[in-house]
Amino acid sequence: MSSFESMWDDLAPIGRDPHSGGYRRFAWTSEDGALREWFAGESRRRGMDVVADRAGNLWAWTADPDTHGPGLVLGSHLDSVPDGGAFDGPLGIVSAFAALDLLRERGVALARPVAVACFADEEGARFGVACAGSRLLTGVLDPDRARALTDDGGTTMAEAMAAARADPRHLSRDDETLRRIGTFVELHVEQGRALADVPGEAGAVGVASAIWPHGRWRLDLHGRADHAGTTRLADRDDPMLALAAATLEARAAAERHGALATVGKVRVHPNGVNAIPSAVTAWLDARGPFEGDVRRVVAAVGTASGTAPVEESWTPHTPFDVRLRDRLAAALGGAPVLPTGAGHDAGILAAAGIPAAMLFVRNPTGVSHSPAEHAELPDCLAGVSALARVVEELAC
Repeated sequence: MSSFESMWDDLAPIGRDPHSGGYRRFAWTSEDGALREWFAGESRRRGMDVVADRAGNLWAWTADPDTHGPGLVLGSHLDSVPDGGAFDGPLGIVSAFAALDLLRERGVALARPVAVACFADEEGARFGVACAGSRLLTGVLDPDRARALTDDGGTTMAEAMAAARADPRHLSRDDETLRRIGTFVELHVEQGRALADVPGEAGAVGVASAIWPHGRWRLDLHGRADHAGTTRLADRDDPMLALAAATLEARAAAERHGALATVGKVRVHPNGVNAIPSAVTAWLDARGPFEGDVRRVVAAVGTASGTAPVEESWTPHTPFDVRLRDRLAAALGGAPVLPTGAGHDAGILAAAGIPAAMLFVRNPTGVSHSPAEHAELPDCLAGVSALARVVEELAC
C-alpha cells in the first residue's frame, strides 16, 4: 500500500456521517481536533516541525524557513461543508505528504525548505466566512469580526477556538508567517467537469488559471408571526413569499447574466409547521466570470426580495501568477489550464501578493460538496507525481 492510500484510509472515518456517507468536519469541533492531531502526527513521522500561526493555521516545515527560506508551501484544508465529499481539501494535504515521501524514496534532496500547510476553516461551514484562516492570516478578515461570528447554536468563533485550546486573542495578520512563504501550490480535486471530458492520462491533472469573482450575501426578511390555520391569506405578512421570490430570481438572474447563484442556507423563525414565520434569514452565493454580472445578479435578488442583501464576504477576480502557472503546466507536460468558480486559500494568498498556483485532479462525476465527489486512485497518484514534479521544479 502506498503512503497515499495509508493516509487516506486513516482519514476516512473522521467526521463521516453514517447515514449520508458525507462528512461533517467543521472548524474548531472535536472532529476538527482529530484532523489536526492527524496532521501533526503525519508531520512528526516525517521529522517536520509543526507550528501554528496567529489564525490557527498549521505549518509543517522540512527545514527552518527563517534561516533557509522563504520556502515552498504545499497544502490545503481538512474541514468540510455539511455532508461534503471526502476529497475537497484532504486530497491536497495527503498528496503533499505523499509527494515528499515519493521524493525521499527517489533520493531527491531539497534545496530549500518545503512546508505542508493545513488552513483552518476554509469552507466557512460553521461561522459563515469562507477561507477564514487565510483571510485572517493576510489581514483581509477583521479579527474582532471573526471572534464575534456565531454558529447556528450561538457559539462564537472565539468561544469555539478557546474550547479547542486555540487562543482567539492572537487573531490578526501574521507578517512573520507570510514572510516564510516564497511560493504556494495547492492541489485540489476539480469541482466540475472540465478534466472529466479530457480522455486518458492527459486529463488526470490540470493547472488553474484564475478564480472567478464570488461572494456571499445575507437576506434578512421580516414578516409577522401568526396562526397558519386561522389567518386569512389577505391578512398574512409571510416572509417565506419573499424568500421564494428571491430564490427564483437568483436562478433567473444568473441565467440572464451568465453567472451562478444559489440560495443554499435558510433560517426560519419560529420554524413551526403550523405557524406563519416572523422572520427568515437566507444566504445567497453568487459567482461568475465577471464581477459586474455577479453584482447585477445580487441586485436583482435584492429587488425581488424587497430587502438589501448584506455582503458577508467577497473575493474579486483572482488570477494566478502567469509565469508560475505556465512554468508548472510545461513541467507537467502541457497540462490543461482552466479557471475555477470555487474559492480557495491559494486565491487569498495570491490576492495578497504571494506567488501561488493550483493543480486540479480529475473528478469523473463532476460533483463536489457532496458524497458523490470522487477521484479515481490512478488520478490521485498522478496528482502526487505531479506535485512531486512541482517540488523538483521549485525547491530542488
